[in-house]
Amino acid sequence: MAPILITSFRPWKAHQGINSSDVLLKQVTANLPDNAIILRSLPVNFDLAPIQVITHIVQYRPKVVICCGMAETRQSLTVEQWGTYQDQQLATPIHLPTLIKQTIHTRISHDAGDFVCNRLYYRVLKHLQEQSALALFVHIPLITPANRPLIEFDFLKIVEHLNSAC
Repeated sequence: MAPILITSFRPWKAHQGINSSDVLLKQVTANLPDNAIILRSLPVNFDLAPIQVITHIVQYRPKVVICCGMAETRQSLTVEQWGTYQDQQLATPIHLPTLIKQTIHTRISHDAGDFVCNRLYYRVLKHLQEQSALALFVHIPLITPANRPLIEFDFLKIVEHLNSAC
């Protein structure tokens, strides 16, 4: 079975100390499919993060790439429709309404922000344009004891759906 690549970021603000994307991957690793390749703690850097992910794409040739980042002000998981760079916009080829049908607390977002998450998403989408692999960016809210079960459930449903669809 072709691999699925899943990434997370390291903390980027001094007051945080953690990045919820990395916390989530650490929590769900044991429940991920056997073909999952985990690339944790990407640097929060406009150039280094895409280079590391694209290097892994070239090396492992995954059928799906799921990049995860933290969205401190959001309340639910959000799957991103677009990666944007300057005046260019690339959409994920994944049909997001179908993807989130089995989730409880996940929404579709049309704004991946204007920081490293968006740049990484755009660069991965651009790299995969001529390939048969799919890419998705998932923003993770701050994880609390109250929302942790929902976030884990939804994220694993997303991974399961993408892994079985390809």
